[in-house]
Amino acid sequence: MKRIRCYVWLSFLTSLMVFVCSGPVLAQKPIVLGAPLSMAYLYGWDAERGIRLAVDEINAAGGVAVGDKKQPFAVEVIDTRDLEPGVPVSEALMAVERLILNKDADFIVGGPNRSEAALAAMSLLSKHKRVSIVTSGVLTPKYHKTVEANYDKFKYAFRIHGEAVNLIGEIIANFADLKEKYGLTKVFIMAQDVSHARGAAEVMGKVAASKGFEVTGTEIYPTGATDFSMGLLKAKSTGAQIINIWMDMPESAILLKQWYDLKIPALPFGSTLAAAEQPGFWDATDGKGEYTLCNVVNAGNAPSEATPWTMKFYNAYTEKWGVEPEGLGASSSYMAVYALKDAIERAGTIDADKVVTALEEIDLMGVYGRIRFDPKTHQVIPSNDPKEGAVGSILQWQAGKRVVVYPKSIAMGEILLPPWMNQ
Repeated sequence: MKRIRCYVWLSFLTSLMVFVCSGPVLAQKPIVLGAPLSMAYLYGWDAERGIRLAVDEINAAGGVAVGDKKQPFAVEVIDTRDLEPGVPVSEALMAVERLILNKDADFIVGGPNRSEAALAAMSLLSKHKRVSIVTSGVLTPKYHKTVEANYDKFKYAFRIHGEAVNLIGEIIANFADLKEKYGLTKVFIMAQDVSHARGAAEVMGKVAASKGFEVTGTEIYPTGATDFSMGLLKAKSTGAQIINIWMDMPESAILLKQWYDLKIPALPFGSTLAAAEQPGFWDATDGKGEYTLCNVVNAGNAPSEATPWTMKFYNAYTEKWGVEPEGLGASSSYMAVYALKDAIERAGTIDADKVVTALEEIDLMGVYGRIRFDPKTHQVIPSNDPKEGAVGSILQWQAGKRVVVYPKSIAMGEILLPPWMNQ
């Protein structure tokens, strides 16, 4: 009997020791990632999914090494509603402050998504000394220029995805290819009435004109607009061959259906075009979105072989959420968590100023290429070569699939024209 009791106690103690030794993460206070996101919109929910996927993977592997201990990540999401029409910037600011004060967020990841809200939130990051990595939406170049102009105040703000000026460069490069291959020289611009889109449309017009393209007109639409037929007919009447679109609202799907029904002889090319980024776009438009192009900003948001990590992420996201990565915000939100893990572990602390320094020194090969930040602006360094920087991704809908057509280093196909443009 004594031998049995001794055996039971020995088994219990052995199990306890295994539990304690194998699960140090469970015993440590979590590192809280606060995610202020506009959850009713693509750039909100796909960012949350990317963040949670990375957190689950990191925690399953033991968590984050902070000095001589390991800590798990935890995620707190608050809906900013900042992509919704008529919602004031102040609501997004309150969401960010609640994450810091009420949810004890150690870092801010994801949003706010709207450029105006993210810019306004920069002062809160400074006030509370919270490192933030913007991952979804926020395309305005003013974000990283604000860091550069007043580094000491705004050094806590980083952006890990591409921005409007870089997107314009990518689109112009594609325009040049279309000009050479198909003789397309006339561009019509359609943009949403929000800061990044208005500004980008204006710059796009100037750059396109300087590169030998004729800009035949520009139309600006309020957020939530549902009829684009007059603008499309105007594009047709001016002889436009490319329609350049800057819209992050879901109603842009209506634009593409109207384009198809009217058989507008111009190629729809979205610099940001939220509706066309999503895997469900084909079914949502009954296939009328074929030939639409859109920029999903970073590789991994559409299938390619940019790096060995690209399809690994793509497949993991699909398995976890039951849908393929959906657009801008998915791969960048995922990589932001891994970038923070890398920086925290090299800093040996979650102290904000030391993590800032570690992020400025980061050199991490990720889902969409080499992740490094410009130390003066905290903008991720872009490149058309994933071995050198963060590589973009432009796709075209072809026969129900999202086919990456740019950059050439990761392209899975070439741009096609709708048959009514060849008549």
